[in-house]
Amino acid sequence: MASGLPFRLPAPSVSSNTSQQLIRNDRGSMLMMSDDNVVMKQIVETHAPDGRELDVKPLLHLVEDILKRATLQIDTTSQANAVSEDRTDHAGFVPMLDSLSYTIDRISSEIAYKALGGTDGHATTVALFNMLASYSWDTKLVLTLAAFALNYGEFWLLAQIYSSNQLAKSIAVLKQLPIILENSGPLKPLFDALNNLIKVVMDVARCVVELKDLPPTYISHEVPALSSAMAHVPAAVYWTVRSVLACAAQITSLTTMGYEFAKLTTETWELSTLAHKLSNILEHLRKQLATCYQYIDEKRNVEAYQILLSLFEKIHIDNMKVLKALIYAKDDIQPLIDGSNKTRVHLDVLRRKNVLLLISGLAISNDELSILEQIYNESRNHETRRDSQYDVVWIPIVNHSVQWTDRITEKFESLQSAMPWYTLYHPSLMEKAPIRFIKEVWHFKNKPILVVLDPQGKVVCPNALHMMWIWGSNAFPFTSLREESLWIEETWRLELLVNGIDPVILKWIDEEKYIFLYGGDDVEWVRRFTNTARATAQAAGIPLEMVYVGKSSKREKIRLAIEKITEEKLSYAWQDLTMIWFFWTRLESMFFSKIQLGKVDDQDPRMQEIKKLLSYDREGGWAILSKGSRVVINGHGTTVLPAMAEYDLWKEQVPVKGFDLALAEHQEKIHDVAHLCCRFDLPMTAGRIPVTLKCPECNRSMEKFTTFLCCHVEGIPDELLQ
Repeated sequence: MASGLPFRLPAPSVSSNTSQQLIRNDRGSMLMMSDDNVVMKQIVETHAPDGRELDVKPLLHLVEDILKRATLQIDTTSQANAVSEDRTDHAGFVPMLDSLSYTIDRISSEIAYKALGGTDGHATTVALFNMLASYSWDTKLVLTLAAFALNYGEFWLLAQIYSSNQLAKSIAVLKQLPIILENSGPLKPLFDALNNLIKVVMDVARCVVELKDLPPTYISHEVPALSSAMAHVPAAVYWTVRSVLACAAQITSLTTMGYEFAKLTTETWELSTLAHKLSNILEHLRKQLATCYQYIDEKRNVEAYQILLSLFEKIHIDNMKVLKALIYAKDDIQPLIDGSNKTRVHLDVLRRKNVLLLISGLAISNDELSILEQIYNESRNHETRRDSQYDVVWIPIVNHSVQWTDRITEKFESLQSAMPWYTLYHPSLMEKAPIRFIKEVWHFKNKPILVVLDPQGKVVCPNALHMMWIWGSNAFPFTSLREESLWIEETWRLELLVNGIDPVILKWIDEEKYIFLYGGDDVEWVRRFTNTARATAQAAGIPLEMVYVGKSSKREKIRLAIEKITEEKLSYAWQDLTMIWFFWTRLESMFFSKIQLGKVDDQDPRMQEIKKLLSYDREGGWAILSKGSRVVINGHGTTVLPAMAEYDLWKEQVPVKGFDLALAEHQEKIHDVAHLCCRFDLPMTAGRIPVTLKCPECNRSMEKFTTFLCCHVEGIPDELLQ
């Protein structure tokens, strides 16, 4: 073998119009390789498929299993005890193998013969492609791999069992295997190069088969990524077959020429060159395949999204179709955790029930969960009220791009373990289409929402959290109709603001006392307000109580203000910050409830007062005065405090009109001079934002501005804030 390679090559002839090039390695040996363009033209000309479509995946899996086990380092003990997955066990595989076995044997014989004779690898490849002309590209490749696996597998099977089987030992002696394996040290570079090339060969084969198996329903050859990938398939198949022939030639040289010769000819540069060539092809195919999968994923998501839209427009017998489409469509696992006993359950537990979907990110606060759990447990305690039963399911929404760290996992598991209702087993079960639906149709923007489905899966309220915060379990069945009827029954009274928060205030209401509800974060203003109010009440001889309800934001400043108020005994103050949070959450819920019902700008006196109060909270101090349940003043600190300070100007009206009406009239005069207008800060995370909004003070349309504010939530990673 003049070339010094482990197989013979014909002497090259070089001319000016030849399509072949000589490549010389650093040892001076030469390998003839063909110009890619000319070669591929020649290969494509052999391709004449007859239209047969074969599913070659089971055969590829079998080849993969053989080649995975056929290595020098195989552990025969664990091999004997291993139980592998049989991926060829289906009805169509055996008949397919029967029809292809003759072709596989022919290819196997051709490879063995050409390798033994030292025929040029390109010529052998062309011969194989002519033999396989009627098959598709992926089938050509897998059949060639199966033929190679037949020979390669037999070689290593003998290597593994010859020491324990006399028949195998005798055959192995004929093939000189014992000597080769006993002196395998110098041959290790060759075996390593073989294993590396075979690995790349299998990776390319999987890519080619995957490309062929892409669903035509979602992707066509007109898609650039697929057309680009398919244009490279002939080259990928050609160079894979060339690599298989090179591997076969190396094994043949070992068994026919012996260890001593092989020891002198363990040149691995050709195998490494082929591996490098295939790796480049593989990288391109993988990139295009990834782009194809992304395209298919987007198509499927659009289809799933349209199906969801359609489902919610139809009438169903029960809620199962809707819940499966939203939460988890398959039946292979139990997608829910039962919060009462922490066991996994199927969606069937929700069949024909009123279902409240609590949708949130991982930034849901402990305050929200605490109040919601209190309302949930309250409804469960009324066992006789079967009509008020409902099930809650927590649907955590987490971006698919988020990398799950220990910190995030701990946060999720902490929330899940604290919930007494059903929860999704893991956020990763949520597909992209339902998440898109939840965000676009149900307006979820990280702030929790509670979507209500009736027993047939129909949405009867897009967000019941508002009425749950306002009216608790009395709002059952949490439908939009129920929300409207509750507002009709409601009046502008102090109970509307504090109901369910503090029984002390309810006691004062029953006693018909004068009550000041006030807030703000300026301690100096609080000090002046409380002292002035107390002095005015004493001068008027009326029973007055005051309660500080803080502010909707600046939690730490409010905590410090409460400490000062308590220390100086300025007034009664809620010590529990959760009570303050709930007070403001209920007020905001009243506002968003009206937005949701499309009645935020109705001439509703309750709504006008709520809008004023939310506006006052953004700027300075404020105060509400009631006599018992009846609210008589709802004013900003710049009008209420001066009105009380000017008691001497209106005290003569007190005996005639009463303290409350006299103060209200004077405060209104100051308000008319000050001409205050309102301002609202509506976070984009709130979901439904009104297109227009009227000022409750002057009734003119308000201007809209966009402000970017940091909304960092302590203890929550920024990437989880949608």
